[in-house]
Amino acid sequence: MVVCESERLIVRHFTLDDAEFVIKLLNDESFIRYIADKNVRNTADAENYLLSGPMASYEKFGFGLSVVMLKENHTPIGMCGLLKRNELASPDLGYAFLPAYCGQGYAAEAAKAVLSEGMTQYLLDKVVAVTLPTNEHSNRLLQRVGFKQTGMVELYDCQNNLYEYGLKE
Repeated sequence: MVVCESERLIVRHFTLDDAEFVIKLLNDESFIRYIADKNVRNTADAENYLLSGPMASYEKFGFGLSVVMLKENHTPIGMCGLLKRNELASPDLGYAFLPAYCGQGYAAEAAKAVLSEGMTQYLLDKVVAVTLPTNEHSNRLLQRVGFKQTGMVELYDCQNNLYEYGLKE
């Protein structure tokens, strides 16, 4: 199912056919450093990740992390979507991209499209985001797409910057 599109991108729900891409993305050094080591090393691990993560989220909330593909050739380049974590009061924006596609505006383009569609479709007045203070690229990206840093939050035994989007001015 297509979640949204932008000028250069298609964002669609993951399927089990995306397992090989998930292995590649989740084992990227920057994913492990800034997000987590999800211990997804083979097809069975990737399918389990997809079933218990994004696909379970679609079923429960209607939204979740989705694959981001180039519109011109349907090459998967990353993931982006809204998540609902028990530890956070509001849904949060998550994203990760393969290194070859970083620095080209794809993450910001996907984030803007996902936020616009998600906030409208699910009647959200606020979306949050968390990122490690050392993740300079993500901190800049969140600010560039309109998030405002509102403090810090401990999540998974780490102190993270907490951002909010959709704040009433």
